[in-house]
Amino acid sequence: MEGHYKHIGDDGGNYKHLNGVSALCKHLVDDGKDYKHLNGVSSSSKSDEVVCNGACGAGETEIPDVPTELESNTVILEDGNGEQIEDDGTEKEEEEVDPWSLLPDLQSNQPKWSELTTCGKVKRILIGWILKPFLIFVFVYFFIVSLALMGDAFTLIGGSAAGAALSDATLLENPITGLMVGMLVTVLLQSSSATTSIIVAMVAANMIEVEEAIPMVMGANLGTSVTNTIVAGGQAGDRDTFRLSFAGATVHDCFNWLAVLVLLPLELATGYLYNLTSAIVEGSNLESFGSDDRVKITDPVVNKIIQIDMEVLEGIALGLLEPGEKSLVDRWCECEDVYYNTTVFASVNGTNYTGVVEVYNYTIYIERCDFLFAHCDLADQIIGVILLVMSLILLMGCLLGIVKVLGSMLRGSAANATKRLLNANFPGYLSWLTGYVAILLGAFFTMLLQSSSVFTSMLTPLVGMRVITLARMYPLTLGANLGTTFTSLLAAFASSDSQDFEEGVQIALCHLFFNLTAIVIFYPIPFMRRPPIGGAKFLGNTTAVYRWFSLAYLLIVFLALPITVLLLSIAGDIYVGIFLIIVGTIAFVVITIKILQAKCPCCLPKFMRTWDFLPKFMRSLEPYDSVIKKCMVGCGKCKAKCRCKNSSEDKEEVTSDVKSVFSEKDVEMVVKNGYEMQTLGDNDGLDNPMFTVESEIESTNNGITT
Repeated sequence: MEGHYKHIGDDGGNYKHLNGVSALCKHLVDDGKDYKHLNGVSSSSKSDEVVCNGACGAGETEIPDVPTELESNTVILEDGNGEQIEDDGTEKEEEEVDPWSLLPDLQSNQPKWSELTTCGKVKRILIGWILKPFLIFVFVYFFIVSLALMGDAFTLIGGSAAGAALSDATLLENPITGLMVGMLVTVLLQSSSATTSIIVAMVAANMIEVEEAIPMVMGANLGTSVTNTIVAGGQAGDRDTFRLSFAGATVHDCFNWLAVLVLLPLELATGYLYNLTSAIVEGSNLESFGSDDRVKITDPVVNKIIQIDMEVLEGIALGLLEPGEKSLVDRWCECEDVYYNTTVFASVNGTNYTGVVEVYNYTIYIERCDFLFAHCDLADQIIGVILLVMSLILLMGCLLGIVKVLGSMLRGSAANATKRLLNANFPGYLSWLTGYVAILLGAFFTMLLQSSSVFTSMLTPLVGMRVITLARMYPLTLGANLGTTFTSLLAAFASSDSQDFEEGVQIALCHLFFNLTAIVIFYPIPFMRRPPIGGAKFLGNTTAVYRWFSLAYLLIVFLALPITVLLLSIAGDIYVGIFLIIVGTIAFVVITIKILQAKCPCCLPKFMRTWDFLPKFMRSLEPYDSVIKKCMVGCGKCKAKCRCKNSSEDKEEVTSDVKSVFSEKDVEMVVKNGYEMQTLGDNDGLDNPMFTVESEIESTNNGITT
C-alpha cells in the first residue's frame, strides 16, 4: 500500500512509510525533527503537533503525545505478527554489476514443450528451429559479403595512392616508415593478404630486400584490425554494449601493437625473423604445387557487383604503371593486345646484328564482364564511394539483424547453454588447455573464411551481447592472427615462379613466426595477458563515457599516425627520429609515473601522486567532450532556428490567407483581443466560422491558479 504525505512546514525532515500501512499525514510544525510512520501511527516528540488522516481513522483525529523516545539512528519496529524488527535508517546499496561479466542465467518466459498445443508446437518448430537459424545464416553470409565489398570500396578509393606509396623504395628503407606504409596500405585495401602479395611482388622485382619487407608485414598485421573496430561502432546505441564490443575489437589492436613494440626492435637489433626464415627456406626442398585456385565463399555475390584487377595495383607498386593510368575495375573479360614488329640493330665486338622484336601498340577490348559496375564508366574513386555507402548500409543492417535474431533465440535455457558452451573450460587439471584450443579454433575458422577481419568482426557483436567474455575473445583473436598467416603461406606455395616462390614463402614465414613469437610472449604466462586485455578494457571504458572517442581513435591510430610519419619521412629521416624520441619519452614518463602512483606513491613528490598538477586538457577528455557537446548543441540550435523560421513563414502565409477572406476590421478585432486565428478544412466552408478561437485564461487569485 502506498503512503501519501503532504508536508507544509519546511523543516528538512526525513519521512518514512513503514510496514506497508497507508496514511496521509500533515506536518504543521517547523521543528527540524525526523518523523517515521510506524504501523499506521505517527510518532513525534512532545513538542510536535501532528494530524493523521487515513490509517488513524475516518476523520481527522488528533494523536496524543507518544511517550516512547525514538533514537535518531536505530528504530525498533513491530511487524504484523508482533515480532520486533530493527531498522537503522540506512538503505542497502545496490550490488554493483561487473560490466565485463557474462549475463546472469536467464529464466525462460516461454511455455514448456509439454504445455504447448499442437499448433504451438508447429509454430515453435517452424519459427524457432527453422526460420531463425536460417535468418542467422543469411545475415552472417551477407555480413561477410558487406565486409568484402567494403574492402573493394577502400581499394578503389585509395588503391592507387597505396600503390604509389609502395612504389617509393627510398622511403621504405626506413623500418618505421615501412611499418606505417604497410599499416596504411592494409587500411586502404582492407586486406592484409593483398598487402602481403604486393610486398612479395616488390621483393621478387628486387625493388626492396626481404629485410625491408619485414616491417611492412608487421604493419599489415596492425592494419588488419581496423575492420572489426568499425563494426563495433554499430553497437554504439547502448553504453554497456558499446563498452564490451569496442573492447572486444581493440583487444586485437592492443596485441598487435605490443607485438610490434617488442619484436620490431628485436628484429632490427638481431635479424631474428630474417635469419630464421632464411635458414628454413635454404635448408628445405620446397616446391610449388601449382596455381592458386582458392575461391572465397563471398565470390558468387561479390563478383556480380564488382571485380578488382589486383595486377594493376602490383603494376603501380612496381612502377610499371602510373596512378590513374589504368582503371582498377576489371571491366573487360576478353581483350587482345596488338603488337607491331620493329627491327633492332646491335653491335657486339665489332659485329653488327639485326633482329625483329614485338612492341606493344594498343589493346582491343572484345567483351565486357558481367557484373553491376562493368557498364559504368565512372571514375574509380566515385565507384568506391558508392560501393562504400552500399557496404556500410548492408553491414549495419546485417549487424542489426544478427543482434535482434540472436537476442530472440538466446533466451532462458538456450542462452545459458550457449554461454556455458562458448566460455566453458576443460575440467580439472586440463583447464589450462582451454585457451590453446580456442587459439586453434580461431585459426581454423580464419582459414575457412580466409580473412581474420571477417572472423573477428563476427565475434565482436557476441562480446557486446555478453555471450562471449573478453578473456575468451582474446585467444580466439590470437588464433585469427595465426589463421591469416596460413592463408598467405598457401598463396605463396601456389606461386609458379621459382624466384617469386622462394621469396614469397620466406615473407609468409616471417609473418607466421612474427605472430607465433608474439603469442608465446603474451599468452602462456597469465601475467603477460594483462597488458592487451587491460588496454582493451581501458579503451572500452573510455568509449562508454565519451562515444566520440571511438571515431577519434580510428582516425588518429589508423590514418593520422601513419600519414604523419610518411610526411616526416619525406622531409627526412631525422624528423622521424625526433618525432619518435618525443613520443617515446612522453610514453615512458607517463607509464613510469602511473606505475609509481599505483605501487609506490611515497617515492613521488606529493604533487605528482595524482595528475592534478597537469592542466585539465592534458589529463582528461572532459574539456574536449564539452567542446564537442557545444558544437552539437550549436548545430541543434541552428536546426531549431530553421524550424522556427519555417513555422513563422507558415504562420505569415496563413495570416495572409485569412486577411484575404476577412475584412481588415475583423482581423484587427481578433488581434486586439489576443486570439489566434486558425484556418479550418475546406468542408467547414460556409456553415462554420472560418477560424476558431482557442484561448487559455489564467487568473491568479490569492496565489491560486485556475
